[in-house]
Amino acid sequence: MAEHNELGALGEEIALKYLREKGFTIRETNWRFGKDEIDIIAEKDKFLVIVEVKTRRSSVFGEPEIFVNAAKQRFLVRSTQAYIDRYNISLEARFDVISIVLNSTTKRINHIQDAFYPVL
Repeated sequence: MAEHNELGALGEEIALKYLREKGFTIRETNWRFGKDEIDIIAEKDKFLVIVEVKTRRSSVFGEPEIFVNAAKQRFLVRSTQAYIDRYNISLEARFDVISIVLNSTTKRINHIQDAFYPVL
């Protein structure tokens, strides 16, 4: 596995542990819709929480969350709608980003709730 893939997988494990500690129920991880993927689908407080995890070794080029661009947001919205339709979900969806900076001296987690809203 390439180093960036290993870092991403480690970031997702850290995010899962963090969410469980915060009382989230994990429904799915790495759920695929065609070529799109949702990192984590969770549930909390009557919300279906769609979580995109971004992990970087440093923030020298910007915080990891800035890399959840408009195209990625469209993919997440499209995949979420497919998930809701497939499983007949009646919960309101929320889009969160968990940004992780992880290296030999730093482990910083930033959970951004309602990181973006679907464009109608």
